[in-house]
Amino acid sequence: EVQLVESGGGLVQAGGSLRLSCTASGFGFDNYVIGWFRQAPGKEREGVSCMVHDDGSTWYADSVKGRFTISRDHANNRVYLQMNSLKPEDTARYYCNAKDVRDYATDYWGQGTQVTVSS
Repeated sequence: EVQLVESGGGLVQAGGSLRLSCTASGFGFDNYVIGWFRQAPGKEREGVSCMVHDDGSTWYADSVKGRFTISRDHANNRVYLQMNSLKPEDTARYYCNAKDVRDYATDYWGQGTQVTVSS
């Protein structure tokens, strides 16, 4: 079964850190762009960061540049999102997405993990 599973969310005070994990099962991350998205209540889902798994190139939303870092673990088919200097406006449900760059039609989503930052 193809699955993406996120973990690592939680409640943290402003200025704190969390590390989110996205683990794939049933497929490998080769040939995929792995992205982190977030959705806060009443807002649209937005892209936070992504990585082209094969070459490691990355992109970050302006709102998280310098605070968040995306990384990969080849051996464990996992991608991380290290989130530092968290702000209350980072509060959202965070989702992992994997999109096949060969056709951009194969697209997987995880169930999300909640991040809550208190002021």
